[in-house]
Amino acid sequence: MLQAIRDIIPDSATCIYVRQSAPLGLGHAVLCARDLVGDEPFFVHLADDLIDAEVPCLAQMKEAFSGCEGSVIGVQPVPADQTDQYGIVEVEDATEKTTRIKRIVEKPAPDQAPSNLGVVGRYLLTPAIFRHLATTGRGAGGEIQLTDGIAGLMTEEAVFAYRYDGKRYDCGNKLGYLEATVEYALKHAELGAGFRNYLEELIQDRGED
Repeated sequence: MLQAIRDIIPDSATCIYVRQSAPLGLGHAVLCARDLVGDEPFFVHLADDLIDAEVPCLAQMKEAFSGCEGSVIGVQPVPADQTDQYGIVEVEDATEKTTRIKRIVEKPAPDQAPSNLGVVGRYLLTPAIFRHLATTGRGAGGEIQLTDGIAGLMTEEAVFAYRYDGKRYDCGNKLGYLEATVEYALKHAELGAGFRNYLEELIQDRGED
């Protein structure tokens, strides 16, 4: 397994691991990296949100960040009855690809959500976020929420929502993980054709049962 990971990581990349002392939430986990990040903008990338895009999502966000004066958060519309699974943003202009956030709420009930624009695991944050995370108390679920830190950051600087191009797979749930596995397998240069034939035969056989 270790060798497989080494084969994936480019030679130009340096990996540093920081242990979170206790499971106190995403905001606390980000705060644990404060000394390593220093005074530079940085990405937060949640691996259970897999995004398939022609231009990588982080590259899209970096481009958006270059035209903004503040942090950038990746968002996409989510089902209205699932807002309690996401951080939800209210924005100045929902028709724009990049727009300033007016309000951000962690996992609101559907009848209390300010919109259906959900935060989906991609952040490009300025280092000012650390000051707010350091003073953020426990929020939803009894954890220190990154969403609450961002809400504090918005009192100091503009924070922008960016609707990225690409298809998202929620690998944090079993069905989303299976969907991602199937679709990536179908696109695989060596395995795709054979896997497609297998699926077609399987569907045909099951259809005859």
